[in-house]
Amino acid sequence: MKNSEIGRRWTFSGFDRELGERPMIMGILNTTPDSFSDGGKYMAVDLAVEHGLRLAAEGADILDIGGESTRPGSQPVSVDEELRRVIPVIERLKEKIEIPLSIDTSKSEVAKQALRFGAQIVNDISGLRFDPQMIEVCCETSCGVICMHIQGTPQTMQNDPHYDNVVDDLCEDFTARLISLERAGLPRERIVIDPGIGFGKTADHNLEILSNIARFRELGRPVLIGHSRKRFLQKVLKQTLDERLFGTVGVSISMAQQHVDILRVHDVAANRDAITAWQATQPTRR
Repeated sequence: MKNSEIGRRWTFSGFDRELGERPMIMGILNTTPDSFSDGGKYMAVDLAVEHGLRLAAEGADILDIGGESTRPGSQPVSVDEELRRVIPVIERLKEKIEIPLSIDTSKSEVAKQALRFGAQIVNDISGLRFDPQMIEVCCETSCGVICMHIQGTPQTMQNDPHYDNVVDDLCEDFTARLISLERAGLPRERIVIDPGIGFGKTADHNLEILSNIARFRELGRPVLIGHSRKRFLQKVLKQTLDERLFGTVGVSISMAQQHVDILRVHDVAANRDAITAWQATQPTRR
């Protein structure tokens, strides 16, 4: 069976969909002062909720809400501070929109409280490894889980990333991790995998991953890619952070052609329009 003919079901909390025909769009909502791209813009609850509603209106299929920056060199915040940043936003958005809300955290208590107040997905950059209680929290609910790969921690991950073969190494890691999580009681159909663009990878590593999506799809789970405005685009475009929108959209089109299931982006409207136009102009079988 060809890669283009393979679908991937993601089932959680009443959500049950076969992915792969076109990417779902996950809109990024950071309630942090220090995220690499939009830090400080949405610290106030009203501003964060307004932005979340805007992303939903622009066509986001999921909103990913984070209260701790994980950019290279970032410092962790306390559980209480992270909860203070995200819970009021989740509460208010849950009342206003119907699309799934995701909590971007590697702390089990933050995940637990976010799920209690309306989130349906846990997006953990550590692949449920940093906090030993995270697997238990996810198993106790019917939430969706995004299992990301990272080499090191946000504080160390870009010091000297090294792999024998980045695609082979990540596929081996995901294979083992899916087995481990399933044995711990987390059903495989609730898990999405994320190769972790920029998390313990050089620009060349990132480009290698992005040109080999078929390898990750062979693992049998939906694939999420978070490439929006990231530093590897500087190697390709020789442009600053504020000039990376078009490059981000270009990568999104490439990801759609390779049947990525979910794209995590800041600029929902631009990426949604590009994907819609791409899909409308695809050759059809007769």
